[in-house]
Amino acid sequence: MIENFSKELIIQRLLAISLLVVLIILCFMVVQFFIVPALWAAIIAYVTYPLYNFFHQKVKLSSGMSSGIMTISISLLIGIPLVIGLFVLQQEALSLYGTLIRRLKAGYVDLPDAIKDLPVVGQQIKDTLWEINKNPESSMLALKQWIQSHLYYGKVALDVLFSSLAKLGMALMTLFFFYRDGTSLIKQIRQALRNIIGNRIDGYIDSVGVTTQAVVYGIGLTALAQALLAGMGYALAGAPSPILLTLLTFVVALIPFGTPFAWGGVALWLMSQGHTTEGIGLALWGIFAISWVDNLIRPIVISGATRIPFIIIFIGVLGGLTAFGFVGLFIGPVVLAIGLAVWREWISQHKNELFSKANEQDQR
Repeated sequence: MIENFSKELIIQRLLAISLLVVLIILCFMVVQFFIVPALWAAIIAYVTYPLYNFFHQKVKLSSGMSSGIMTISISLLIGIPLVIGLFVLQQEALSLYGTLIRRLKAGYVDLPDAIKDLPVVGQQIKDTLWEINKNPESSMLALKQWIQSHLYYGKVALDVLFSSLAKLGMALMTLFFFYRDGTSLIKQIRQALRNIIGNRIDGYIDSVGVTTQAVVYGIGLTALAQALLAGMGYALAGAPSPILLTLLTFVVALIPFGTPFAWGGVALWLMSQGHTTEGIGLALWGIFAISWVDNLIRPIVISGATRIPFIIIFIGVLGGLTAFGFVGLFIGPVVLAIGLAVWREWISQHKNELFSKANEQDQR
């Protein structure tokens, strides 16, 4: 009878585990589209939570009212530059296309001598430019055919744009509930993990919070400082649409080593238009002013706050970006920070044992 009871208990547990696994898989299938928006909402809510507390505790507004104010503020902060950027980008694209068509018709498409004299590909570039300028009508026809043959990629780009906008809307909607119910949710998660791992989970969660805040502030402040300096350079160099270029530089600056591609591209464009002095000046400004911001602010803010070597944060940012996309900029360092916290805890717990073994080996 005891054996039958044990078998029934084992079968019940196996069925329960199987049903739990199936439930987890089904839940994942339902929410997988919203995972990335929820992660973005969680990051934004955590970093801006002191502002929410200001409205809720200092101004004495209700949690719903404070959450609404914060969500609307974040929406405007993201939405206004996004709409302006898309509008200006559309205008610049139309202007660029018109300029290219006019130059093709006039038979004058040229590049700087530095590009035409490049080794290996320089002669091919010269031959291509000569063919374009020799037969402008056939070049225009080829350009139109190329655009028509690649209209599919335009549809793909629109699909990606609408999908991204849908995720952005979902993230902002989720952000409201994270503000309002975030404290309760964190308590529930902390309690659930404490039941599984034990009290050591508190240290891991604290590590996640400190790392997230440091990475967001470090990357965000660095990108903002680089974008502002680059914007000054664009304006002084006479680059077109300096505000749009500044916004694009801010986005690119969120990625390590991404900023030189922004101001470097603008400098090359200026030189290609005959503004050699302005292009060289912008390049020097980028090398000696903009790039140093990345070398100074990012390590100080991130490593100083987390007590984590900057190389680990750097690997986490690049690895997270590769593995998880843009949100990986923050997930990667957090994952490595947890791993480092576990490693340090293990070393601390076994320090005496390790030292005693080392002393025994030395005595031998």
